[in-house]
Amino acid sequence: MLRKVLCAVSAAALIFLCGCGGEENNVEIAKNDETKDKIVVYTSIYPMSDLAKKIGGDKAEVVNMVPAGTEPHDWEPTVNDMVGLENCDLFIYNGAGMEPWIDKVRDVLENKDIIKEASAGCELIDHDGITDPHTWLSVSNAKIEAENIANAMISADGKNKEYYEENLKKLNEKFDETDEMYKSEVKNFKSKNIIVSHEAFGYLCKEYGLTQTGIEGLNAEGEPEAAKMAEIIETVRNENIKVIFFEELVSSKTAETIAEETGAKCLALNPIEGTDDEENEDYFSIMKDNLDNLKIALE
Repeated sequence: MLRKVLCAVSAAALIFLCGCGGEENNVEIAKNDETKDKIVVYTSIYPMSDLAKKIGGDKAEVVNMVPAGTEPHDWEPTVNDMVGLENCDLFIYNGAGMEPWIDKVRDVLENKDIIKEASAGCELIDHDGITDPHTWLSVSNAKIEAENIANAMISADGKNKEYYEENLKKLNEKFDETDEMYKSEVKNFKSKNIIVSHEAFGYLCKEYGLTQTGIEGLNAEGEPEAAKMAEIIETVRNENIKVIFFEELVSSKTAETIAEETGAKCLALNPIEGTDDEENEDYFSIMKDNLDNLKIALE
């Protein structure tokens, strides 16, 4: 059992995990009367959780490891998170470098067959030798990820195969509706260039013929150099860009500074890495909000 494995982990490794975990996130869940007939599915980040809930429905208890409102790039699991995984039937992570801590999970989980990479089969984007992990922002990729998640659930819970397949079918219909909505609106855009706080939108841009310029690179943290700021300010002025996009889980200070310098305004563009309001938002509502703000910026 996992607790025996944990006991064998070196003290140094345990201290490392505790130190890197940041805010405590005790996601341990026990099989009880409400969950005994469900598979317990752990997910790494919000988009995986949202898709898993939509596919799993009332046949799966989905537990997301990164807490709501937390920027996931630098988050790492604590020992309590690892212990919580003891009860799961399936662990789904995005992959493509989104979870640099995944090897820690592999080292601890005894049954590696329950670990599934949702982005397997997606065409990845490379930024100067660094893989862009935000695969789900392409609707085409999100459909691949949803199918991988459904197949993983079917492998873990074959008796409910038809149920998961039906939920996947409904999900694919919503993906297609979102894709058509984007295609219909993007063709009316007068500009295709967006300024974003960090370059998280490569897949979205590739799918719909947009071009992103990041104040920062793929890293959501850090401050851009003065030369980079001056370059972006010049671009905003020369191309008459109306909107600087920021992210809700990352400081908007730099975006606001550029907006003040250029007369542009700031709007949110959400990479759907996480959300502060999981009860009232989902993948599709956020994609719709993103499109509404892109229309303001580009029409």
